[in-house]
Amino acid sequence: MQYNQLGKSDLKVSEISFGCMSLDGKHTENARLLHEAFDKGINFFDTADLYQFGENEISVGKAFQDKRDEVIIATKVGNQWKEDKSGWSWNPTKKYILEQVEHSLKRLQTDYIDLYQLHGGTLEDPIDETIDAFEILKKEGKIRAYGISSIRPNVIRTYIEKSNIDSVMMQYSLLDRRPEEESLSLLHQNNISVITRGSLAKGLLAGKVADHYLDYSVADVSKMAELVGAVAKENVSAANVAIKYVLQNPTVASAVCGIRTENQLEDVAATATVAGLDSDIYEHLQNVLPVNYYKVHR
Repeated sequence: MQYNQLGKSDLKVSEISFGCMSLDGKHTENARLLHEAFDKGINFFDTADLYQFGENEISVGKAFQDKRDEVIIATKVGNQWKEDKSGWSWNPTKKYILEQVEHSLKRLQTDYIDLYQLHGGTLEDPIDETIDAFEILKKEGKIRAYGISSIRPNVIRTYIEKSNIDSVMMQYSLLDRRPEEESLSLLHQNNISVITRGSLAKGLLAGKVADHYLDYSVADVSKMAELVGAVAKENVSAANVAIKYVLQNPTVASAVCGIRTENQLEDVAATATVAGLDSDIYEHLQNVLPVNYYKVHR
């Protein structure tokens, strides 16, 4: 397993990370899967206060209470559940962030969060006070680094200019290459790392039956999936190829993979043992479909 520095922070994260949102079992079952991931070299675990009304954070906290200094735990803030749990609203205020970090720390059974992320964001947010909240938490030692989870170029540019973020989590895959237009290179120039999500495009690049994805047709998705499968070979799965594609970009520090079963864990973790894609294969994959671009939030 390769470990990459996250932005300008002192965090070293595994190139394959565990997307804990996918956990849906009991705490003991979740812990077993999380421990297996750790044993395979995965040290980076991403959760959020939104997932399962906080139970997701509790699972992660229970699993790693005896290994706290050996793992990198990331969580997110900004989505506020309604009292009846029927949905949530967006709340990126300083007051809310400073309140909610205490709840996340308690659920995670820790006195610090390695990476605290804003779970979204728009230009209409009180961005200066949002940033101030994260800076306060960093000075207090309650978080080691902070970042945002956003696919919006205009929001990303604003945080690059105004904040000290170390990471941006964004959707990126062979079926969603929108970050390649501007965001990846801009973040790289500013020494800010990307954490990818959706690298398997809801499983469409890893054997799931073809379906529409973004502005791609079923035929388009099928064409890309077939090529990814053709690149795969003995001991290299389609999932490995798809994940290796996003990891090939130097801005990407880690690919977050949603893992529900031991078989899925075995598959995605094996990506770490696979060599990088040859340049001709990499370029061929890029030329299969027209590149998609952001149409809003530019």
